[in-house]
Amino acid sequence: MKDFNSYSQESGKEKKEGAEDVADLARSMARAFNGKGEADILRAIYKEAENGRKAGTLTDADLDNFYAAVAPMLDAGKRKKLEAVLKKLKKY
Repeated sequence: MKDFNSYSQESGKEKKEGAEDVADLARSMARAFNGKGEADILRAIYKEAENGRKAGTLTDADLDNFYAAVAPMLDAGKRKKLEAVLKKLKKY
């Protein structure tokens, strides 16, 4: 995982909107975490969040935007787990 902001940054081209952004994010995340367990994924998320907070590049608004983009792709249980993770990340 590069960082939380990478899912919404522009790369010199016009930014895609709506479902295409979310689909791109989902594909990117799936590739990044392919074959890794939940514990590995959570460690990577917490590490990146800590780095982002220290560098001043990760805000609560970024986390909220990340949740808004990812949550619709998850079932209720995973959404609840994501909410708990983001709540913990906001304390960093």
